[in-house]
Amino acid sequence: MPHLPLTSFRPPLWGLRPSRGLPRFRPLSTQSEPNGSAISRRNREAKQKRLREKQASLEAGIAPKSKSPAESSKAWTPKERVLYEIPTEHGEKKDVSRPLPPAYSPQYVEAAWYPWWVREGFFKPEYQARLPQATGETFSMCIPPPNVTGSLHIGHALTVAIQDALVRWHRMRGDRVLWVPGSDHAGIATQAVVEKQLWKERGVRRHELSREDFLREVWKWKEEKGGEICEQLRALGASLDWDRECFTMDTVESRPLPGRMELQLPGCPTPVSFGLLFSVAFPVDGEPDAEVVVGTTRPETLPGDVAVAVHPDDSRYTHLHGRQLCHPLTGQLLPLITDCTVQPHLGTGAVKVTPAHSPADAELGARHGLSPRSVIAEDGTMTALCEDWLQGLHRFVAREKILSALRERGLFRGLQNHPMVLPICSRSGDVVEYLLKSQWFVRCREMGERAAKAVESGALDLSPSFHQKNWQHWFSHIGDWCVSRQLWWGHRIPAYLVVEEHAKGETEDSWVVGRTEAEAREVAAELTGRPGAELTLERDPDVLDTWFSSALFPFSALGWPRETPDLARFYPLSLLETGSDLLLFWVGRMVMLGTQLTGQLPFSKVLLHSMVRDRQGRKMSKSLGNVLDPRDIISGMELQVLQDKLRDGNLDPAELAIAASAQRKDFPHGIPECGTDALRFTLCSHGALGGDLHLSVSEVLSFRHFCNKIWNALRFILNALGEEFIPQRAEELSPASRMDAWILSCLARTAQDCERGFLTRELSLVTHALYHFWLHNLCDVYLEAVKPVLSHSPRPLEPPQVLFFCADVGLRLLAPLMPFLAEELWQRLPPRPGGPSAPSICVAPYPSARSLEHWHQPELERRFSRVQESVQVLRALRATYQLTKARPRVLLQSSEPGEQGLFEAFLEPLGILGYCGAVGLLPPGAAAPSGWVQAALSDTSQAYMELQGLVDPQTHLPRLAARRHKLQKQLDGLLAQPPSEGQAETQRQQRLSSLQLELSKLDKAASHLRQLMDDFPSPGSSPSP
Repeated sequence: MPHLPLTSFRPPLWGLRPSRGLPRFRPLSTQSEPNGSAISRRNREAKQKRLREKQASLEAGIAPKSKSPAESSKAWTPKERVLYEIPTEHGEKKDVSRPLPPAYSPQYVEAAWYPWWVREGFFKPEYQARLPQATGETFSMCIPPPNVTGSLHIGHALTVAIQDALVRWHRMRGDRVLWVPGSDHAGIATQAVVEKQLWKERGVRRHELSREDFLREVWKWKEEKGGEICEQLRALGASLDWDRECFTMDTVESRPLPGRMELQLPGCPTPVSFGLLFSVAFPVDGEPDAEVVVGTTRPETLPGDVAVAVHPDDSRYTHLHGRQLCHPLTGQLLPLITDCTVQPHLGTGAVKVTPAHSPADAELGARHGLSPRSVIAEDGTMTALCEDWLQGLHRFVAREKILSALRERGLFRGLQNHPMVLPICSRSGDVVEYLLKSQWFVRCREMGERAAKAVESGALDLSPSFHQKNWQHWFSHIGDWCVSRQLWWGHRIPAYLVVEEHAKGETEDSWVVGRTEAEAREVAAELTGRPGAELTLERDPDVLDTWFSSALFPFSALGWPRETPDLARFYPLSLLETGSDLLLFWVGRMVMLGTQLTGQLPFSKVLLHSMVRDRQGRKMSKSLGNVLDPRDIISGMELQVLQDKLRDGNLDPAELAIAASAQRKDFPHGIPECGTDALRFTLCSHGALGGDLHLSVSEVLSFRHFCNKIWNALRFILNALGEEFIPQRAEELSPASRMDAWILSCLARTAQDCERGFLTRELSLVTHALYHFWLHNLCDVYLEAVKPVLSHSPRPLEPPQVLFFCADVGLRLLAPLMPFLAEELWQRLPPRPGGPSAPSICVAPYPSARSLEHWHQPELERRFSRVQESVQVLRALRATYQLTKARPRVLLQSSEPGEQGLFEAFLEPLGILGYCGAVGLLPPGAAAPSGWVQAALSDTSQAYMELQGLVDPQTHLPRLAARRHKLQKQLDGLLAQPPSEGQAETQRQQRLSSLQLELSKLDKAASHLRQLMDDFPSPGSSPSP
């Protein structure tokens, strides 16, 4: 078969098309969901319920210290939608002069920003080269081109979220960044879609049109329908350079069958049974009573048999080596051959050899010099080699006639269930038939050796490193690559048959290769010794494998084979990030073709993320109903619309029923509106370089709540700053209090963690650091602590400055992951000092660890963590005695001078954060006041909280008793359960310990209350027994 020598092949840059225009912007208006007042009431009720549940968890001693959003299970209640209502031309900057809405609304936040980013050119490397923080370094990537026929699912969204976070970080730190968008022409998929459309709308088959007319129909379809992916990428906030958008110009599904199964196939009048093993006897020539029984799952290929093979060491057939067998249908003599690839323990140990219709048999036949017989044509009917009684019949109709003939001749030996894997075409639903055809191949051995050596030497870094084993194994066993596809849509193979040489009846056809027909004609003239003008050339009708075209993408997208400025500046790419499932299909082939055609590796680093699965660990599948369009999570979607989408798809009725049922179970109330930023942050928060990523919509929703936290924090900060606020320079800021110093230290540490995470490309480190800073450091602690300080008169000057830098730096740290929310809020901050600031947070400097290291005080953070532990003890005391509104006084006592000094430095924050009144110090050894309850803070310190006058023991003791009874009942139930194994038993033991600890606390609290009754009896009460 012909092979394509890559050394002489430099194809033109086919199929590149300019970007489609961005959609026109539609002015938005305020819109509320129906029954707004009822929704507000439900929101208040839900909030009160959550507060009660939180209080109960504190009382039970099981309140999480730092519960991650992934573990959260907040119920979804509809939110009022506030939309951006100011008329804004497409590409104009969003108006941020009006006050922020009272609550975070994704549609409000995400409106108008993206077209403005694109119009201003923020995503173009030429713009970034002019930035004040420009480093002179280059960072280039290309997006894995998705099929133009499809739409992005959550797996694609993971790729986009990771890539865009890295791209935005590099852009903000000052690198010259190019991220190239593109889509794949998807040869088989696109041609199938257009063929179906032509038949549905015009009743026309492809072969009724000329090749040129059909391709015009495909291009027309691509321009009209093929832009959905681009819209999805824009919705995800992907900061691609759209002016450089490129276009590269079927998969077989292996369906396992446990046994007999009937399938209705296209063009076949009756259902066909599969998963059966048919036994057929081949009589031994010259021995009337001797036969070899062969098992086959495909009796329709019997006319194409050219031999029967057994293992050379199989003693059952040793006496037959070299003998001839009679074909059961034709009587033709076939050799019985021996081959070590035959597995003697399977079936009878004898297999029929059909080289024209089995890849394995083709290799076996080639080893033994057997000529193939093609008995099934391209249209699925039997050929003339099958004689008149079978010729022209559908292959599976012919199967039944063959079986009937075998029964009549007494050579059918029965059938049995046989588990098998059936190749099904995902486009047509038909069973794939293997046919021998002349194909073009690419020799891969030398290219594969170079690819393997690149990883082995470290020139190409695969991360995570465990993928290196698969890489080396694949390239050490690589064969020639068949790049022919019998399609019209795609890059047509640039090979030409010299008709004159073919007509001479030469043993091998004479083929020439050229980038153009004129170039090919010159080669043909040199080959034949005849003038090129006298020769007739016929171009091969096949097109190149889509993976071949995609493998050219890293350099063809930059202008190759022309020597363009983009190719010189941005190639090789800095990084290739993609899903691990594309390591060999795409990454490996890019490395082979890149080194062969450009002389360089197309990239030096490959980052591979995991597969996305649903929360039950299942692979995303249309037939399971768990494949989600990212836009459905971003904007929210009613259940009925989700169900309608399923029905509009191409699932068969059985799959549709399963998928619809699963959807109703997973999304009984539809999908809540979560927003782009929450989805991106969720996807990046997983350790995507390890095991598979299990994603649930409830997890994304919890990060929407996190967005709302940030939103409310900025509303508070902007209100605290006021309209006359003027920020200081960062180097001029000197924190006046330990709380100010602590939060700035936390901010500096967060910048360090983010920088480390981006440098190592472990984005889960970045998301964890940002979540912890915004929620646990800033919102839960500093903002609460600073509120009373801001009410002091005169108002101190330092806290507003600290608040400004927390917002400014914190939002810039957040911007690569939550670009819309960060832009919306950052644009409303007062202008930064020191000249004109960046027009957008997209191109503002990313905070570096070095620039903030003067704020970092690790010892202060360590000391304050002790204060936070004490706050938790005080809150737990309040919860135990149900001091919901009272602010009890507190005394702290320690025998360690250093600890006593620590408490003294943070007395005011201790009171504020612990929801207590005045907090004072009790000298070491001094007795606690009567009527105060004690709790240990450490081995050397304790806290005393005032109860007298704040708690009524007679009212409270029965409540404690009821709670104790309830918890004791739970404990008894757990103790009655037999021990489990593994994680379940660990969780049971943890719950037992928690209940026992809480019961101990309740007993101690009851004792304190009885003592309080004895010491301070209320009028008319008698002393407790």
